[in-house]
Amino acid sequence: MNIFLIIIIVAAIVLAIVGGLNSAVSFLLWVALVVGLIALIVLLFRLISGRKPV
Repeated sequence: MNIFLIIIIVAAIVLAIVGGLNSAVSFLLWVALVVGLIALIVLLFRLISGRKPV
């Protein structure tokens, strides 16, 4: 019975870590998309305004 409880506890910890990593990766993906969109808008603004890139 003790081995069964240890297996359940280890499985719960592993699932919690995987779930946390999944949400962290999802958050970082959204952050990367927003930063990429901002960079694209700035690039388009610089191209339209005619400024020379440094």
